[in-house]
Amino acid sequence: MSESASKGQDYESSLSAATHQVAEFEKREGFVYKLQHGLHTNPALVPLIVLVLSIVVFGVLLGSKFFSPFALTLILQQVQIVGIVAAAQSLVILTAGIDLSVGAIMVMSSVVMGQFTFRYGIPPGIAVVCGLAVGTGIGAINGLLVTRMKLPPFIVTLGMWQIVLAANFLYSANETIRSQEISEKAPILQFFGSVIQIGSARLTYGIIFMLLLFAVLTYALTQTAWGRHVYAVGDDKEAAELSGMEANKVLVSVYALSGLICAFAGWALIGRIGSVSPTSGQLANIESITAVVIGGISLFGGRGSVLGSLFGALIVGVFTLGLRLLGADAQWTYLLIGVLIIAAVSVDQWIRKVST
Repeated sequence: MSESASKGQDYESSLSAATHQVAEFEKREGFVYKLQHGLHTNPALVPLIVLVLSIVVFGVLLGSKFFSPFALTLILQQVQIVGIVAAAQSLVILTAGIDLSVGAIMVMSSVVMGQFTFRYGIPPGIAVVCGLAVGTGIGAINGLLVTRMKLPPFIVTLGMWQIVLAANFLYSANETIRSQEISEKAPILQFFGSVIQIGSARLTYGIIFMLLLFAVLTYALTQTAWGRHVYAVGDDKEAAELSGMEANKVLVSVYALSGLICAFAGWALIGRIGSVSPTSGQLANIESITAVVIGGISLFGGRGSVLGSLFGALIVGVFTLGLRLLGADAQWTYLLIGVLIIAAVSVDQWIRKVST
């Protein structure tokens, strides 16, 4: 009994000497952490700041030559196709995937619209619907291959890019439908190229569609259950499934919607260049990824704002037009965009540390 009593006294004395502090996470404070946290919660802020600064810099260097309504709306005209395709690419990258076939889907959809109208004599309105359906179908096939076959998105869309590109040339026989023919017989195909003149500013329906598209996608991704599921699947697909989400259905819907948006880009492409050309838009896949990365959407999925992709596309447009007006060599544009891509990924890695 004396031995057990001594043990009890030792326990009581140890307990009385123990600390009463509760374990807690380390608190990180300071300007750098607050900045890091702010950029983490507002991922579109960085590209917006870069966009505003680039406009100010070129505005100071070029004056009214750059700040005129005509020049600023010209930037919107130049980036409208890339912007629409970047919206499609954003959805896929938010799910931690990537779509290398977006450009090929865009061109194939435009070729279907043109060929159905002029080769088969189908009413232009129905031909447009068929083109939109083709783009949606190709996107859905990408989604099914990724979910059912468990293939990496990079491999699936790389293969689909080659398949659709080859089918595009074979189906069209590499022939271009001229602008004059379209304007005479099927002006609806050039609808997105119609211009609205507001003073010296020139807006097209393609620009208006691009801006409305980003507004709708921003609402859908931030205010609907589907949007929350997209982010959850991109952040951790297995955890999303364990929480009851049907991750595969979400992925298929994202790829199908991406294909539909690319088809709309194909329709806008006809309005932009006036003709149906199977050789146009060949770099749309790379340009869309560039806009998304510069726009601050994480390539690891689950983080970013679709508005950032719009800002990313506009940044490229501002640099392209600004350097052209300054008379600089076109290679400087590629050099600066390359620097922006690396800087954007570096900033993304730095911002991600706030969540660890």
